Formats: sequence, structure tokens, C-alpha cells
Amino acid sequence: MHSEEHRPRSPRSPRKPSWLRPARGRGGSHSPGSGSGSAQGTPPTADPHRGGPGAEAAAEDDRSVVDAAVYRNGRRVGTPSSLAATYRRLREEPGGMAWIGLLRPSEAELLSLADEFDLHKLAIEDALEAHQRPKLERYGDTLFVVLRAARYLDAPEEVDFGELHVFVGPDFVITVRHGAAPDLSAVRRRMEAAPELLALGPEAVLYAILDSVVDGYAPVVAGVQNDIDEIETEVFRGHPEVSRRIYELSREMVEFQRATRPLVGMLHGLMAGFDKYGTDEELRRYLRDVADHVTHTSERVDGFRSALTDILAVNATLVTQQQNAEMRALAEAGFEQNEEVKKISAWAAILFAPTLVGTIYGMNFAQMPELHWAFGYPFAILLMAVVCLSLYVVFKRRGWL
Repeated sequence: MHSEEHRPRSPRSPRKPSWLRPARGRGGSHSPGSGSGSAQGTPPTADPHRGGPGAEAAAEDDRSVVDAAVYRNGRRVGTPSSLAATYRRLREEPGGMAWIGLLRPSEAELLSLADEFDLHKLAIEDALEAHQRPKLERYGDTLFVVLRAARYLDAPEEVDFGELHVFVGPDFVITVRHGAAPDLSAVRRRMEAAPELLALGPEAVLYAILDSVVDGYAPVVAGVQNDIDEIETEVFRGHPEVSRRIYELSREMVEFQRATRPLVGMLHGLMAGFDKYGTDEELRRYLRDVADHVTHTSERVDGFRSALTDILAVNATLVTQQQNAEMRALAEAGFEQNEEVKKISAWAAILFAPTLVGTIYGMNFAQMPELHWAFGYPFAILLMAVVCLSLYVVFKRRGWL
């Protein structure tokens, strides 16, 4: 699959508000609303009461900060240039919210964030190591969410997976991205375009991120479906490399299944806490919509795995049939060769008999019996004829002639 037609977006529920719909254009650079990635450290000017050793170490490099912003009442009120500046600005904005997007942060940067926002050390370890399965953990009043984003690469016809860690607290959202997907800058732009929903706080940002990740699965599902259609055609055409392609796609589907299946339980867990945590009704509808789509995607992925298993079995059957046909052809060729060898051997034996008799009587020894017998020549001729006829009858009855 190579064309854009492989990547249609699945229809969305009419319940989803306009702020959740993907932007029609994709910015090539990070705008003030872009976000994702991993945390940076605090510069030496960080508050000594809220910073720590990690903050000082992280101050050396702020390059992993994709975007850091402070919001109040759903509107951006500050775009700090560093983590330390973000911390200070957040403290200066009562009722504000910080949204920090980071890309592949260092340990010092994550320790700086842990010191500032009291993040649990286990969550920090997971964010550092990456390669985590999707999960949702609650540490006090902070949620730690691990998501596996996916995107379909048309040129190599394969699925690329990225990893996203999200820390959600009372007044902050921190995204730590390990990979090219997902495009959180689009999420930030959509949220900033709807300040009344962004004003609902970090929980709204989390649900928007979940929606972006789940929406990103739609082109992958379309791409994989196209690959499976192509594989089915190749199987019945006897393409020599189809078995390898089936195996590689099956392996990708295992990864895709690991990315989508846990999300179903995670979203139902969030929905179970609606009443306990007083979730806004609009966000409840939003989360239910996301849950519906991830359930549908998970079912499609399960179907893909089942289809690939069936295709592999069919391919194995076809390959076996082809091998049997080739073996049968070889056996038939061998049988025909054996028949020819039998005929040649039979005629060689028949011709050998008169040659033997003629050779014996042609030795011309002086004391050889029947040498001077008047009936010697007719007898030799008759003997050769009888032997040849007898051999012919024997070989004919055995099917050699």
C-alpha cells in the first residue's frame, strides 16, 4: 500500500465536540501550542525551596522541552523558555495549569520535574526506561499513563510504534514522548482553540491526548487491511516471499494488539471513577466516545491476527500442494525413465544372447565340439533364435517391453 487512500479516518461520533476534531492542516514546526516529549532541567535560577539536585543538573540543557506553557481559564498566559521559568510562572498564576511537552528527556530533567511536582519514583523509572506496556497508575493525586502510539509508514509498508508517558496532576500535565508518534502539537492547538474546554483542566488534556492516540490507529488499521488484501492475492499467485511478509505483519499485529488491548481496560477504569472524582459531563461523553473507538480498533486488530493465522495456514496448504505436485511430477518422470531403462535393458539382454553364442562358436578351436558337424551352423542359429525368443517372451510378460 502506498497511496493516501490507504489512510482514511474512521467516522467519528456526532457527540464529539468540534475541539476534538483533527485539524485539517498539519504544521511542520512546533507552534506555541505544540507539545510532547520529555522533561528538561531547571536552570541555576530555580527556586531553592522547590528545586533540588535534579533541578541544578537539568539546568544545563533545555533542548528536550518541545513546548512549555502556563494556562489560566483555558488561555495561555505564559510560554516560559525553560523548566525553571515554567515552575516560577505556575506559582505566579493561582488556579493556573502547566502543560509541559518533552521529547526523550534525560534523568536529570525528569528528576527536576519529580522534585517540583512530587512525582513518584516508580513512575520516573518507567518514564526513563521506556519500553513499557500501556497502563494507568494513580500515585496520590497524580495519574501516570503509558500509551503506545502507532503510525503507518507507506513506503516500507510497516507500522511504526511510539511511546508516550503522561503525568497528570491537579495543576499540571507532563508528556514524555519516546518516538515520532503521536503529534501532540495538533492536540495542543485544538485545545487552545477551545479555551472553555481547556479550562476544565488537566483531565481534559489527558482525554484529548487519549483521543489523539486512538485516532492515530485509524490509518494503521486501514493500512494493515490493505496489506492483508495484497497478501491474500499474493498467496493465491504463489508469490515466493509471501510467507515472510505474513510473518512480519503478524509480528506487527502482536505489537499493535499490545498497544490497543490494555487501553480498553484503562478507559473503563477512568469511566468507573467519574462520580468519585467529579468528572465534567462533557468529558464523560468524550471518554465514552474514545472508549468506543478503541474497543472497535482492538476488535479489528484481533480480527487481523485471526485472518493472518488463517492466511498462513492456507499458504502452508498451497505450498504443500505445490510441493506434492512437484514431487509427483518428479516421480512420474522417474517412472518414465525407469520404463525406458527397462526397455533398453531387455533389448540389451536379447541382443546379448546371439552375441554370446556367436562369440563362442567363433573361437575356431581345433578340438571344439560341433565344429565339423554338418548341422552345427543351423543348430547355432536355432539356438540363438530360441534364446532371443524366450527372453523376449519373459520380458514381455513382465512389462519390460
